[in-house]
Amino acid sequence: MAKNKGNRIHIILECTEHRKSGMPGTSRYSTQKNRKNTSDRLELKKYNPILKKYTVHKEIK
Repeated sequence: MAKNKGNRIHIILECTEHRKSGMPGTSRYSTQKNRKNTSDRLELKKYNPILKKYTVHKEIK
């Protein structure tokens, strides 16, 4: 049995361009990160199916 949860946490990535465009809906991805190695907010390029292109997604949780 593990006594502590460790450094891995679940996060949600949300598209920044989609939020600015004002279009309905949103593009979100769920992933994990290591809290010890990456203490600041994560920022990745992911595919947005509504805008049909790759955009920057930032961590919201």
